[in-house]
Amino acid sequence: MQQGVRHPDDPEPVESTKVVAARMLAGVGAALSVFVGGAVPAVIALMLARQAEADIRASEGFLLGASRLPGIRRTAWAALGIAGAVVVAALLVWVVAMARSAGQEPYGGGVA
Repeated sequence: MQQGVRHPDDPEPVESTKVVAARMLAGVGAALSVFVGGAVPAVIALMLARQAEADIRASEGFLLGASRLPGIRRTAWAALGIAGAVVVAALLVWVVAMARSAGQEPYGGGVA
């Protein structure tokens, strides 16, 4: 059998469901990344994108969606970057607050 020649009884090419799920999870990750909760769906989106790419390659043209994978990966990585920046900013605020209170009395002076 020749590569690329479809038999008339073969099913029509369809978009990979893993690509659809990865796209939705990357979007949720981007939306929730400011609240750091977006890191989990973003990581899952990256894992699904890797699996979808392998499935699309193995399907020999019956699964579609490979052109969407780079955008999905960019969105998921951006969500992870924003969530990481929020964590770093929160740690920085906490360290500065601890440094400002370093010379003060811990209990307000009224506690024996």
